[in-house]
Amino acid sequence: MDSRFASEKVIEEFESLTKNAKRVQIETLQKILKENGEAEYLKKWNLDGRFDPQTYSSCVPVVTHKDLEPYIQKIADGASHPVLTGKAITTITLSSGTTQGKPKFVPYNDELTETTMQIYRTSFAFRNREFPIDNGKALSFIYGSKQFTTKGGLLAGTATTNVYRSAQFKKTMRAMQTPCCSPDEVIFGPDFHQSLYCHLLCGLIFHEEIQVISSTFAHSIVHSFRTFELVWEELCSDIRNGVLSAKITVPSIRTAMGKVLTPNPELADKIHRKCLGLTDWNGLIHEVFPNCKYIYGIMTGSMEMYLKKLRHYAGKVRLLSADYGSSEGWIGANVNPNMPPERTTYAVLPNIGYFEFLPLREIDMASRDQDEPDFTFCPVEPKPVGLTDVQIGEEYEVVITNFAGLYRYRLGDVVKVIGFHNATPELQFVCRRNLMLTINIDKNTEKDLQLSVEAAAKLLAAEKLEVVDFTSHVDIASEPGHYVIFWEVSGEASDKVLKECCNCLDKSFVDAGYVSSRKVKAIGPLELRVLRRGTFQKILDHYVGLGSALNQFKTPRCVTPVNHRVLQILCDNVAKSYISTTFG
Repeated sequence: MDSRFASEKVIEEFESLTKNAKRVQIETLQKILKENGEAEYLKKWNLDGRFDPQTYSSCVPVVTHKDLEPYIQKIADGASHPVLTGKAITTITLSSGTTQGKPKFVPYNDELTETTMQIYRTSFAFRNREFPIDNGKALSFIYGSKQFTTKGGLLAGTATTNVYRSAQFKKTMRAMQTPCCSPDEVIFGPDFHQSLYCHLLCGLIFHEEIQVISSTFAHSIVHSFRTFELVWEELCSDIRNGVLSAKITVPSIRTAMGKVLTPNPELADKIHRKCLGLTDWNGLIHEVFPNCKYIYGIMTGSMEMYLKKLRHYAGKVRLLSADYGSSEGWIGANVNPNMPPERTTYAVLPNIGYFEFLPLREIDMASRDQDEPDFTFCPVEPKPVGLTDVQIGEEYEVVITNFAGLYRYRLGDVVKVIGFHNATPELQFVCRRNLMLTINIDKNTEKDLQLSVEAAAKLLAAEKLEVVDFTSHVDIASEPGHYVIFWEVSGEASDKVLKECCNCLDKSFVDAGYVSSRKVKAIGPLELRVLRRGTFQKILDHYVGLGSALNQFKTPRCVTPVNHRVLQILCDNVAKSYISTTFG
């Protein structure tokens, strides 16, 4: 079937679903509850065959992962009876672990794979309408993570690994005419450094056929081309001689690459000339991959920090932000691909789960008197609203019920309703609610931190430097406590500029609670710690060692004592430290 015709059929189905979003949501909830009504968890709440939204919301509580953890552990340990779902869970998904310091176990099943494919097909249909792909290949920086077997015999791996290993994924990619240019042996190789090198090599071999460059997150794409800067000459040598670098030692990868790598001095010289002709690698992607239509990956939230560098590499090639989901399941598709990444919205697909939204104002009011910033506890439980009842301009925390045993589960994501596509809301991702810098009455979110870093990083431009990556920590070991911001910078900045950056960071936190606390010295001066080059690579290696995949990695933006190993890596690699004098 012609891909454009197929895309229009997908769009037609999407329009029908979203026009009838309220009815579809009710039917989706009924389907989930009927399929899983005999599971231990649902029987506990005495639904007694009543599967309407009103009964569901009055009987089944809103929960966090901590509440469901004992049930998920039963499944992982091999429980013989239905625990969360009617059909047996056969796979466990591991979250990235960057938020809480260790990966969470999340139930996974074939239904979640199918909802993933529906999201892929939907967003591709809208992209293909604007930027049609014509029998091209994709340079996809995707990786399978390490997998292990739980006590009960279930295979556990990252959500992306579960998807990439599925037959549905390969079938969908072929239908979308964007098969990955790299062999499976590269995608599922045991050493991601070697896999990345071979992804880049395959991209160069098929450089004229590459029409899409993608990864799950923008970070992975930027990391890949930072690596390209270091290894491009070696890649050219491999192509020239038709011999794979000796540093690729995994036998399965060497065998697979031997089938695609042949001597091609003309191509090697061509790539070499293009790279030498670039100024500071500006426009690298456009020059080396001349037929690339767009670069695709999640570019919102904590990924916005990488957009400047990605645009630098992209040159004339468009950046398109991918869809909105999590390890727990998908939520919405980007159906407005012409929007710049910073303004991306996600239209919720009403048949892939049952969605509720906790009004952020009510959560904040309920937790106002708390001594500890634990958003999971509220003296008065806020009342969620349904998918079609949200209000434009308001912010909410997402609550999902999915096909794999999560019921009224708080994701911890804050979204803003920007508008509606037919009857389904279009959401803008704001931040993770539990990633917060707070000491006293201050409440600075991940977004506040990002804006502060962006403001201060502009001061580095005078020395032609940039912030490679950043994170933060609340240091309460000293009195009073203070914010610590960790930066890795692309080169040697002067002390004068870094002192200015430190002051700028401090004054860029405009939260009233922070400003007043700084003025009365209830919060101490902000500290900027500049890290040695390669520190964030060490953090990435740490998470990959825990079972995360490079394409699923997100730099932790607020490192807590729970994440002691990451905090140790940061503290062990401090090169310089500066104290703010802003509130002198």
